[in-house]
Amino acid sequence: MRIILIDGYIDEPACLGVPPFISPPIRYIAGAIFSHKSHQVQYYTIDQLRHQGLPRGDLYVVVAGTTVPGKYLGGKPVTPRELQTFFKPIDTPAILTGPAALHGFHKQYKLDDVFDYIITGDASLSLSYFLHEGHLENLIRESPQDIQEFAIQGAQIVTQHPSYPRVIAELETYHGCFRSFMGGCSFCTEPLKGPPAFREEQSIIQEVQSLYRQGIKHFRLGNQPCLFSYKAQGIGEKEFPRPNPPALKKLYQGIRAAAPHLETLHMDNANPGTLAHYPQECTQIARIIVQYHTPGDVAALGIESTDPRVISTNNLKVNAKEALRAIELLNKVGAHPGRNGLPELLPGLNFVYGLPGESKKTYEENYRFLYSVLEKKLLIRRINLRQVITFPKTPLAHRKHGHCLKKYFHYHKQKIRETIDRPMLQQVTPPGTILRDAYTESYKGNLTLLRQMGTYPLLIAVPTQIPLGHKMDIKITSTGQRSVTGVPYPLTINTASLSLLQALPGVGRKRAQRLIINRPFSTPSDLIKTLDDKNIAQDIIPYITI
Repeated sequence: MRIILIDGYIDEPACLGVPPFISPPIRYIAGAIFSHKSHQVQYYTIDQLRHQGLPRGDLYVVVAGTTVPGKYLGGKPVTPRELQTFFKPIDTPAILTGPAALHGFHKQYKLDDVFDYIITGDASLSLSYFLHEGHLENLIRESPQDIQEFAIQGAQIVTQHPSYPRVIAELETYHGCFRSFMGGCSFCTEPLKGPPAFREEQSIIQEVQSLYRQGIKHFRLGNQPCLFSYKAQGIGEKEFPRPNPPALKKLYQGIRAAAPHLETLHMDNANPGTLAHYPQECTQIARIIVQYHTPGDVAALGIESTDPRVISTNNLKVNAKEALRAIELLNKVGAHPGRNGLPELLPGLNFVYGLPGESKKTYEENYRFLYSVLEKKLLIRRINLRQVITFPKTPLAHRKHGHCLKKYFHYHKQKIRETIDRPMLQQVTPPGTILRDAYTESYKGNLTLLRQMGTYPLLIAVPTQIPLGHKMDIKITSTGQRSVTGVPYPLTINTASLSLLQALPGVGRKRAQRLIINRPFSTPSDLIKTLDDKNIAQDIIPYITI
């Protein structure tokens, strides 16, 4: 059979598969198909289908679904309406997998009449059974070892990704949630996966080795609710099991040995409660991460709310004091700058609005908390403010609750962007910071948008159009709410465009025109003579080359 594997992109609390990320499930499914030697698999992203239409095949396998809201620069997850448009008219068998198969879409669409099969078990195991037996059984993963061969064989699918080799391979360290035995957070789908089942260090290292052989140099340990809790001790006994630093050291050392010339090694999630309850072990783990990772790393902390009423009503993980301790711990270890221009390891904060118990006080409490972090000069890489999505099997689905207080939410969000995000970003990446190895990704008017490869890459705008797909260093000239503006570094003063010259500190349009009229310059002294302000000339000299 010619099997068409379609990546509709997934985004879950513990897993991201929107470009430049390629998720573990899509690779495991590819591995399951590759293990059946008689079948041929071709990989397409939903973005490719939007431009090219649906390719011909004997079987379609679709991975889709987002259980957290997000905005993406690298691609747009497939919508249920698009699934209906592509697959309802065709006679070829089609299979749906991923969060959309498990939880549906947050706006309920009926997809039973669109797909011939919907896999609600482990996608790779169930599909392998289907290809072997000819009918579907929703198999459950009994051990992480069940998918090991698929993880290794599936690595070869990355070469078919349209962004290859500039792809970040998301890596699964374990499956499940430590708080599942006590229900977990009211809105979250991760506890539905049950208690954690850890992959062995060597299993993950072998997968990295296989991906590295295929040309992948960017990795993220992201498919878990808390990396600091990998192989923690006391599962099912404690809300916050004791972390296991030696296991993390063995894992990171092994990844570095398996991919000696990797360019990105980042993480994603960390439970702030684990950091607050085990500061000694977590400090040790944070130091291990900083020793072996690449800079610009972010530990995403699911704080959700600092309002005590919302915390207790929704069984959230931490209170405000505990959240602050987690932020302080990460700053102590990781706030110093790394070689790519960003701090080594910073917290990212996630807040959720629309939960039961929410009131106007919730917004006030959250704002006070964030402002206190700013006042203490603690660094945060990014703040996500999300409106809750309710899925049928979560505790939230069985509770009476209101909706997000939107008249407060939009004002609150804008206030945070202006008074917290902007000054915070000025501290994290002040003007003059050099951001190394940023890729030109897209255009917005006359701007070129760039990002470094990483877990939560900072959006960089350059005020001219540069060919896409290029890698360059950028020196920051100014900061916005969630992005920065800069110029290529070093900027060649004798050939730079008018728009780039006027972006230099203090230059503006008239001085930029004067620079163009009087060039070429041979020495910095020539430049100083041309400008009417010696201080401005001294300010721009660090940005340029003559």
